Amino acid sequence: MGYDIIIIGGGPAGLTAGIYASRARLKTLLLEKNITGGLAATTDKLENYPGFPDGISGMDLLERMRKQAERFGTEIKEFEEVRDVKPLNKRIEITTVQGKYSALSVIIASGSEPKKLNVPGEEKFRGRGVSYCATCDGPLFGEKDVAVVGCGNSGLQEGEFLLKFVKSVTFVEFLPYITAEKILQERFKNRKNTRFLLNHRLIRINGGETVSSIVVRDREKGKEEELPVSGVFVYVGFKPNSGFLKDVVKLDTSGFVVTNEKTETSIPGIFAVGDIRSKDVRQVSTAVGEGTLAAIYAERYIEGQSEG
Repeated sequence: MGYDIIIIGGGPAGLTAGIYASRARLKTLLLEKNITGGLAATTDKLENYPGFPDGISGMDLLERMRKQAERFGTEIKEFEEVRDVKPLNKRIEITTVQGKYSALSVIIASGSEPKKLNVPGEEKFRGRGVSYCATCDGPLFGEKDVAVVGCGNSGLQEGEFLLKFVKSVTFVEFLPYITAEKILQERFKNRKNTRFLLNHRLIRINGGETVSSIVVRDREKGKEEELPVSGVFVYVGFKPNSGFLKDVVKLDTSGFVVTNEKTETSIPGIFAVGDIRSKDVRQVSTAVGEGTLAAIYAERYIEGQSEG
């Protein structure tokens, strides 16, 4: 089935690209391997997205974006994972678990997923105390002690959400300092039920049927300590969902897609936006801007091909 533009990924960048492409009256298909929303939809509250002075839940914001894209004509297919992208003469062929599609241009917005710690017990207790989404699983740990691994923005934001339910939160950070925004750090200054273990590494997760404790090591002193916790929430960065792009477009050493300022990849007609893109800053607001750029430049690319 042929389209003008196919968007791979239904997070903020992909949905924004859909809005702009559809408004340009381009036949647009958005393919999402799960449900639309991406990682942003799992965020309890977005306080730095412009236009919402009191904040908005990630789920609500992304649902609004989806409705807006569909209103202008974007066709959205969920649970359709892309397996292959193949540039042909004047079209680009997309193979999914369901079938094949083709388009004049493709916008890759496949995002990223949380990195794992790769420590003993992590895989064993995944879903039984180990989680990568406080918004999803936090309410299950009411009045229990939990640990959050990582003190970046995600770690502190999700830790703040957990404090609505849990008895206490112990933050474990590999670096000797907190990397989260200062405004987030300030919210923990007078909290009595939080503890920060900076310059520490989590080395093991213990338990029987579920998590019962973690073992951390002081990176300076080498001393190990066992902490009784019922849950471990991991926020140590992200890895790109770019496995299907190997040998298709240029990737950096970490697997993120290399683009120019127009979001163009190494292959004409293929663009990349959002968390999949090789860059320093990954925010919902930057993803939205990149989705806008990609749709505009994809439209110009298609016009140039037709004129040629």
